[in-house]
Amino acid sequence: MLDLKKDVKYIKGVGPNRVTLLNKLGIFTLEDLISYYPRTYEDRSKPKTLSECEDGSENLIEVLVTSKILETRYGRKTMQKVMIRDESTVAEAIWFNQSYLKTKIIEGKKYRMYGKISKKYGRIQISSPVYDEYGTTKNTGRIIPIYPLTYNLTQNTLRKIMENAVKEVYGNIGETLPEYLIKKSLLQNINEAIKNIHFPKDLKEFEIARRRLVFEELLITQLALLALKNRNISEEKGIQFSKEYKIEEMMKRFPFELTNAQKRVLNEIEEDMEKPQTMNRLLQGDVGSGKTAVAMCSAYKAVRSGYQAAIMAPTAILATQHLENFNKMLEELGIRCELLISGITKKKKEELLEKLKIGEIDILIGTHAILEDNVEFKNLGLVVTDEQHRFGVKQRNKIIKKGNNPDVLVMSATPIPRTLALILYGDLDISIIDELPPNRKKIETFAVTKSMTERVDNFIKKQIEQGRQAYIVCPLVEEGEDNSLKSVIELTEKYQKEIFPEYKIEYLHGKMRPKEKDEIMLRFKNHEIDILISTTVIEVGVDVPNANIMVIEDAQRFGLAQLHQLRGRVGRGEYQSYCILKYEGNSENTRKRMKVMCDTNNGFIISEKDLELRGSGDFFGTMQHGLPEFKIANLFEDMNILQVVQKVAKNIIEKDTKLEKEENIKLRNIVEKKLEIIEKGSL
Repeated sequence: MLDLKKDVKYIKGVGPNRVTLLNKLGIFTLEDLISYYPRTYEDRSKPKTLSECEDGSENLIEVLVTSKILETRYGRKTMQKVMIRDESTVAEAIWFNQSYLKTKIIEGKKYRMYGKISKKYGRIQISSPVYDEYGTTKNTGRIIPIYPLTYNLTQNTLRKIMENAVKEVYGNIGETLPEYLIKKSLLQNINEAIKNIHFPKDLKEFEIARRRLVFEELLITQLALLALKNRNISEEKGIQFSKEYKIEEMMKRFPFELTNAQKRVLNEIEEDMEKPQTMNRLLQGDVGSGKTAVAMCSAYKAVRSGYQAAIMAPTAILATQHLENFNKMLEELGIRCELLISGITKKKKEELLEKLKIGEIDILIGTHAILEDNVEFKNLGLVVTDEQHRFGVKQRNKIIKKGNNPDVLVMSATPIPRTLALILYGDLDISIIDELPPNRKKIETFAVTKSMTERVDNFIKKQIEQGRQAYIVCPLVEEGEDNSLKSVIELTEKYQKEIFPEYKIEYLHGKMRPKEKDEIMLRFKNHEIDILISTTVIEVGVDVPNANIMVIEDAQRFGLAQLHQLRGRVGRGEYQSYCILKYEGNSENTRKRMKVMCDTNNGFIISEKDLELRGSGDFFGTMQHGLPEFKIANLFEDMNILQVVQKVAKNIIEKDTKLEKEENIKLRNIVEKKLEIIEKGSL
């Protein structure tokens, strides 16, 4: 019987050295191996004549070798060259440092070769081609899978291991989807799909196999999220808030008119709060669209109805900012707001926890500190988490357990295309604030190359002389590396000593203690610092109305959604604000991405473009949302399959909420596995 959990070291062709390399790729079992899909394919099945090949293109040619291999030495390096011809013309094939070819490529024999063709000065050359003797198809004559690799593991080696694995499993993999679903959705069976995704005979075979695997991956994720949603809609009743106290009363108290989008969203929230079921709603809004006002109105209704509210922010400084804003509006109404962050004194914390327990605090605003076991509410009715991608499903559930099925509002300033939001947050209903307040000035955005550094510095100087402040952000580097830290410190020293010795400059990075970071941000807010040089830790930060310049170094290394988040740190006050993207490289993709940033300030348009240009694989970086990366689905390319899958999933759950029917047992098993991954992956 086939054991998919078998250690990959027992697969033919692996051995002790290669097992370490495969482990680096996240391949530990036979199942991991066969679901390690190619990232692209090379069609080496259709030969061209040498005359038909274009300069710079990669082609398959069928040629006769007309000379012995000639080897030339350049210091320690060698070059191997052989003359070839077909019916159309003559050419030469060259390789480097492959002396063994002298015994492999024989004069007078016919070969298939695949490689890059160059046509210069009337000569045709094919460089470092892979080859087969005519009539064999190891490296040519078919569609060849290309896999993401790690250092020291070649395509040929991984391909051979994969061939052995596919041979071993073919015909023995148990079907993962129910028969009725395969028939109804016209899906290929799992054995054919696995074989054809790795080694398709032609493009059509590949497309049929890919559709099956994408469909399954999206369906299981969607069903898992719907199961989470049903789990959250507890069989016990939620809180039905009073219809007597209307959110509109609070809306009238603001010194400005709320936008139509804010009003629409508040209407959706109020309807939810007045129902007996628990509210589980995602509030999406661009930076500066007024989500805090919506949270305040929702908390007002909860408190007026006799309940407490918890507002959870990702940083102490943001929590402190929320407290200031809430107190400004709610203190005069007798609504008591308090702050719980890790920096408060032991005595103050004990007093606060006691007050919370007996109901003398109406709204508790805080960070992760709210999740601690000793934080007890008397009557928690509403939970608001700010910046959802910082809090995972597990943490959301932990705070919910501090009340009796409280309503939940999750706020995110990372605009996500709606269809994508449906799969990322399938366990939540979605509200979107899709307009900015009318008084918001557009942030002028410019993309410049490093050659413009002096002009950018002069511009910063001019603005600081007028009393403004600036952020300078250094590129994101993989966690665990010190490069980002180093670049921040080096850049700070350069600005302090060489460029702006007359200004107060500080730096900020993720490895500082939270208290230290908060102190620097506070000093920046109080205008004790002119220029703040930082890593992306300021992405979720405090409002500094006087800061009007955001310079992003190596902007090509950031996703558009993240560039937009960083840009949102300025434009918070009355002054015209600017974002300057300094980038390197001249690829078409880089130019397109910089143009999108300069052309629009609309986060939803930007997120659509980000998804289109980068694919869903690294749209969110390292599993920000507590969801596993998709192995084969690309949410931009596969939007049509996603839309079909969402209907199918909804239909299945409507007929069989807990997947208990005999026909859905297979589905239930893989959905439960996916749920474990989602909950483990929650940050």
